[in-house]
Amino acid sequence: MHEVSPAPARLSATTWRGEKPAMNNAAVEVFAATLYILLAVGLGVGLLAFANFATYWLGLAKRKQGKYATYECGVPLLGSTRERFSVKFYLVALMFVLFDIETVFLVPYAVAYKKLGVDGFLAVLAFVVVLGLGLLYILKRNALEWD
Repeated sequence: MHEVSPAPARLSATTWRGEKPAMNNAAVEVFAATLYILLAVGLGVGLLAFANFATYWLGLAKRKQGKYATYECGVPLLGSTRERFSVKFYLVALMFVLFDIETVFLVPYAVAYKKLGVDGFLAVLAFVVVLGLGLLYILKRNALEWD
């Protein structure tokens, strides 16, 4: 008699019969996430293209005389709008941002100070000391003096 050789061990019965193996869950999840991202980006680009076409078609972006002229509260322009500002303005703005961010970090501590205990207090104290040293440095350098 003629013997039939068994299927190789690494192939399952479904692949031996010519059927496609089922996709595993990880591959399905990756495909679904990729499809979702592509659809979201495509929908966003489509909406932007539609909005641009609609404004062009409706004629909302027509140029009119004086539409893009500079207007400052009814006061006529005295000079160029491209004047230089003193560096002091930028320094004050940066210091404001620095010390404004300080409050952003201190407010959560004020809400949960009982849970944080002594370790949290010491961490916030170190934070405030570093900011205080920065303020002392700014004052020593006379960065707030306008003369």
